[in-house]
Amino acid sequence: MCCIWKTAGYDCTHPCGRYVAGAFCLLENLFVKNVKIIANLEKMCYNIIKIYCQRNNSLAYLIYQGEHMEFLRSIQSDLMLFLSGVCAALSILVLISDSIPPKRRWSLLVMELVSMILLISDRYAYIFRGDDSDVGYIMVRLCNFVVFFASIFEIFGFNLYLKNMFTDDGKTGEYPRALRIVDVILVTAAAMLIVSQYTGFYYTFDEHNYYHRESGMIVCYMMPLLALMIQLVVIIKRRRSISKKMFPAIMLFAVVPLTATVVQMFTYGLSLTNLTIVGMAMLLYVFSLSDMNDKVKTATEKEIAILRDEQENMQEMFEQTALALANAIDAKDKYTHGHSRRVAEYSRMLAEHSGKSPDECREIYYTALLHDVGKIGVPDHIINKEGRLTDEEFDAIKQHPSIGDQILSSISSSPKLSIGAHFHHERYDGKGYPDKLKGDDIPEIARIISVADAYDAMTSKRSYRDPLPQQLVREEIVKGMGTQFDPEYAKIMLHLIDMDLEYKMKENAEVKELAGRSELKCDEFRSDFSSGIQLLRSESHIHIRSTADKGHISKGSVPTMLIFDSLDARVHYNDRNAKTLQYFEYAEIRLDGEVKCLGAREYRVDIKNEDGLTDEKLLEAYEHGLEYDINVMKYKDHLKFTVTTELYAYEVIVALPDSARFAYISFTGENCLIDDFRMEKTGFTADDKAIERIAPEVSYIEGPGGNIPNIQIDGWRTASTRGEPLFDKMELAFHYMSLPTARLIWHCPFIVLFTSDNGRIGGENYRELALIRFDGECWDAEDNIRNRMQVSKNEDFVSWDSWRERNKQGVDTLVEIIRDGERIVTKIDVGGMTLNNTTTIENEEIPKIYVSITGDQCAVTNIWIKS
Repeated sequence: MCCIWKTAGYDCTHPCGRYVAGAFCLLENLFVKNVKIIANLEKMCYNIIKIYCQRNNSLAYLIYQGEHMEFLRSIQSDLMLFLSGVCAALSILVLISDSIPPKRRWSLLVMELVSMILLISDRYAYIFRGDDSDVGYIMVRLCNFVVFFASIFEIFGFNLYLKNMFTDDGKTGEYPRALRIVDVILVTAAAMLIVSQYTGFYYTFDEHNYYHRESGMIVCYMMPLLALMIQLVVIIKRRRSISKKMFPAIMLFAVVPLTATVVQMFTYGLSLTNLTIVGMAMLLYVFSLSDMNDKVKTATEKEIAILRDEQENMQEMFEQTALALANAIDAKDKYTHGHSRRVAEYSRMLAEHSGKSPDECREIYYTALLHDVGKIGVPDHIINKEGRLTDEEFDAIKQHPSIGDQILSSISSSPKLSIGAHFHHERYDGKGYPDKLKGDDIPEIARIISVADAYDAMTSKRSYRDPLPQQLVREEIVKGMGTQFDPEYAKIMLHLIDMDLEYKMKENAEVKELAGRSELKCDEFRSDFSSGIQLLRSESHIHIRSTADKGHISKGSVPTMLIFDSLDARVHYNDRNAKTLQYFEYAEIRLDGEVKCLGAREYRVDIKNEDGLTDEKLLEAYEHGLEYDINVMKYKDHLKFTVTTELYAYEVIVALPDSARFAYISFTGENCLIDDFRMEKTGFTADDKAIERIAPEVSYIEGPGGNIPNIQIDGWRTASTRGEPLFDKMELAFHYMSLPTARLIWHCPFIVLFTSDNGRIGGENYRELALIRFDGECWDAEDNIRNRMQVSKNEDFVSWDSWRERNKQGVDTLVEIIRDGERIVTKIDVGGMTLNNTTTIENEEIPKIYVSITGDQCAVTNIWIKS
């Protein structure tokens, strides 16, 4: 090795040079692949020795005499005391840092404790320097020995840390062999330190008890320096196996003390090596704790992800099991297929609109999904019986809530499952079963399911009826508010119904005669019908083609338009369904121009035949197929049909019984095939000039009037009184009557509280504060406006059917409205009911509030206002 140094131009005659040369021979053997790095370290180390041997030159003198060094000397003692206290505190923190692996934690604990001892000893060595007392004599020698020994032990602790880190985090699970060499070097350094205490090879003390370096001091420095160099090479070589957060701290521990040791060799009175080693040990703990916290966090996140996946799998398994069980329940009844799933979905929607959390909504969904599980214990012949149940059979049906409770009560983690099954047939008025609970004594989840269950029962097909029309379902929900249903959730269901304009919330039954059919085959007259098409003010254009049956060609082999009204927009033959669904026929219009009046007041036909049209030509067109273009529109109580073909054209005007009527057309025929159906809006809107009036308009408001003009309201809010300003108190007295066409309980007057710039409904800056229906409904208009309705019934209220009939006969009523600032109380006495609605306007002042009367299919007369 000496020859290598000589060829490089360096002198290795100094004994310290021989030590270093041997050490670097060892490094080259250990790190054959890093010869360039070792060569640079050799060069640096030789320069250090050379400068050390000539330390009186200008460079060393400048380093020693620099002003910044004097500053460090002045604060060194206090700095040592502060850092020793920090190390003591960190030792305690290391002990309680469970996130750091045990072996690595013990390595850090050794380093922090040794750092504390090192700094305390170094401080006392400076304090007792020059003290020639007996205590000073002992303390100087003891403290200097401890300082040098602790420095070696500190590097040994760092070596232990590296071993543990590479063993735990490395890919091979083993630490590099070079770290064993570091152990050997450090043990050798400790042994030589002990020997030097008897030989004075490293340092001596004079008669004044002052410390002096000797010729072997360079060896004392070079041994730890060599250990740090080997560690540095190992760190660089294994850098890929060190975490990104730990790599800077590891590098600093190796480089900073290494640099400080070089400077220390040229200075007296400064413990740079000790201070930097201690500082890096403290920094190492901080980075180790942060790194392990990151690893713990990553591991925790992975564990949470695994647990979440397991939970999702369990949830999915529960969902599939619950759905399978619900399907098994519904399969027992051929008329309730999908009932449990629909009730669960409706219950979830009710929960969402009532402000429940997602977890609560999910729980309510699955509780509703299994609400009928008790039907497993009910005999199939009772469930599927098409006729009326006997008392004994109905008693058996009434057992299914209790059976469901028994089945689901074993699921202790979800107690609401059994609660929903047990109480979903309780009624709000206490007349339900099995326990006859009343009001809020019924569990909330059961009150939600009760509304959803009843709604699905009415909107699903049964053996004795088709699904009820949405308007009838809504009316039944209104009738049941406060009796069968919790008013809060019944009100939410009404809101859902009002938003469901296309009636999607119902059983998806097989479509037999609705829109979407490509053709309609009619044998006998009225043997089949198309779906109903509503006639509105906006004109519609309909195109069809009709081909006569070849075996039955006659002048009657043509399509016919049936003009009718029905709650479900369908044609009905069954007398029971016709009565329930308010079915009524106005007229039949055969597409050859023949009209049959059924329930209309009047009709008129204007036919324009093609010149020379004969029966033979007409029958030939029927046989090969005749195309029809039909324009239809409605204005108040008049309908207009314009039919055009290649052979003839005609116009039909029909006068309905009154303006409140709805009108639908359905295509049927006799011995013909109807296809090529197309329909579109023309963009034209009918007015009083579009259809010539053939019968006078029916009026129900020719009676006496008050100080506000009478109004007739043929449809939903089609008319209203002028807005009357509300001051402190207002009284409205009037007579009202539901129109003959009124068929629902909300076909009655409404009171509107509103504000607008001109005092008119729909005026500029119009805002509706409350819409109070005489059937007891009232809705919140805006977020900051609250309406609370209370309905009480007295002995005069017999039933909703009698209430509706009383409205048709005519009712006198009184409305009292009292305003107290931004709080308005409206009291209405009508038909055996007292309505009290409180409107509260929050965080806003509205100076002008107006009152108006409107409604749906009713006439309001003799209106007197007292303000």
